[in-house]
Amino acid sequence: MTMRTLIVDDEALARNRLRKFLAQEPDLEILGECADGPDAIRMIREQGPDLIFLDVQMPEVSGFDVLRAVPASRLRAVVFVTAFDRHAVEAFEVHALDYLLKPFTRDRLQQAVARARKHLQPQEMTALHEQLQEMLKSSKGDSAYRTRIAVRNGTQTVFVRVTDVDYIESAANYVVVHTQAGNHVVRETLTSLESCLPPRSFLRISRSTIVNLARIKGLQTSPGGEYVVVLQDNRQLVMTRGMREVQERLEYE
Repeated sequence: MTMRTLIVDDEALARNRLRKFLAQEPDLEILGECADGPDAIRMIREQGPDLIFLDVQMPEVSGFDVLRAVPASRLRAVVFVTAFDRHAVEAFEVHALDYLLKPFTRDRLQQAVARARKHLQPQEMTALHEQLQEMLKSSKGDSAYRTRIAVRNGTQTVFVRVTDVDYIESAANYVVVHTQAGNHVVRETLTSLESCLPPRSFLRISRSTIVNLARIKGLQTSPGGEYVVVLQDNRQLVMTRGMREVQERLEYE
C-alpha cells in the first residue's frame, strides 16, 4: 500500500526536514506541501491524503481549524507536528495517531510512519477516526475558534477579522462574508464555517444566514408576517428561527 502524504507547516525549514526524511520511505508518496491553513483545507478536500503531517500552531488558521473545516470522510491518519512542550502535548496525545515534537529526528519520524502503516489497515480505521473526532471535540475551547477568516483573492490571501463581520450568507458551495468594508467570497460551506465561529458571538438565523450578534439593532415583523433582523446600518435579514429565541440570545449575550 502506498501512503499518499501531505505536509502542512508554516515554517519552510520544518517542511524541508519532513520532506527530506519522508523521501527515504519507499511506500510513501508526497502529494504536496502547504504553508498555511486555507491551502491545507483545499488540498485535503481535493486530494483526500492517507496521511497528513500537520503543524498545530499556524497563524490565523490552526491545525485544529484545518481538521474541523474538512469533511470527516477526507480524514484518515493525522500526525501532529508541534513546538509545544511535553506538558501541553499531553492534552491531545491520547487522541492523536502520533505527534512529532520539534526538532524531531529521523528515527522519531520513522516511528510515526510505522504507526501510520499499522493504523491505516482497514480494521484499525474506525477506532482511529473515532479518536480523531473525540480530540476535536475536547480541544474546542473558546481559543479554538477562528479570530480571522482567510479569503483567497487571486494569488493573494487576505484575512478578515471575525469581529468585522456583519453577516454571512450561503451561495451553493461558497459563502459570502459581508463587512462594512465590502463583501468577500469564500470557498467553504456555511455549516463548515459556522463550526469555526465563536457561538457566543454568532447566530444562525436561517438555513442560509449567520449573523454577528453585535451587529443586530433590533427585531421586527414584516407586513408579510416574516420575522426580520435589523442590522445597525438598517439592512434587513429574514430569519426562520423564532423571535423569542433570538431575543433571548440578544438579551443575555
